[in-house]
Amino acid sequence: MSTELIQAIQLLKEKKWVDLTHTFGPDSPHFSAFDAAQFDTLFNHDQGFFAQSFRFPGQYGTHLDAPIHFVRDTRYLDQLGLKELVLPLVVIDQSAAVASNPDFTLDVEHILAFEQEYGEIEAGSFVALRTDWSKRWPSHELFNNKDANGDSHAPGWSVSALKFLFEERSVKAIGHETFDTDSAIDYRRNGALLAEYYVLAQDTYQVELLANLDQVPAKGAVIFNLVPKAEKASGFPVRSFAILP
Repeated sequence: MSTELIQAIQLLKEKKWVDLTHTFGPDSPHFSAFDAAQFDTLFNHDQGFFAQSFRFPGQYGTHLDAPIHFVRDTRYLDQLGLKELVLPLVVIDQSAAVASNPDFTLDVEHILAFEQEYGEIEAGSFVALRTDWSKRWPSHELFNNKDANGDSHAPGWSVSALKFLFEERSVKAIGHETFDTDSAIDYRRNGALLAEYYVLAQDTYQVELLANLDQVPAKGAVIFNLVPKAEKASGFPVRSFAILP
């Protein structure tokens, strides 16, 4: 007997699904303050079954940051509601700008130009910044993009752009392809990750190190962020994917 939900699933499976998640392991790029992941075999098939042990920081690979990651007395990962993890997806493509300027920082003017072409960003959306930085994966050198002085150059969001999205457009969450919310040049200028703090202070989450945003339209897709329910976690690797219209 066909039901409304079964019909909905059948409809969704007729659409194109895009994996927005990097496969990660001990050799993957990661935030410089963290040790590399460690994957160990506990038992093999000769012993009856294959089982492994995994050791890595919560913020590793494509991952979801909960508010508590930066902001005291806020929600842990396991306190996020299921319906918060499935949202309409908006993708702002700035890959061309980043190709010519790796220090590109998204500002309000870029959002307004996007809206002029695609219409106003709807409340409750997940807004992803496409920079094509994910194409540098899995090269540590290309991902960190350091100059002769050892300074990284990577794109990101400005605080003003994020304030516009959350306060003027009432978006729900954001994501990007880099290690940090802030551009590397803003981090050096400010001495802190002000954009990342601002996002998490909105009592919501963000997804970092997204992949394959070049396969997703500017509007019309839906993002699913499937993450383990680790107790009192500040973040965890996530399986993010989009279903296209």
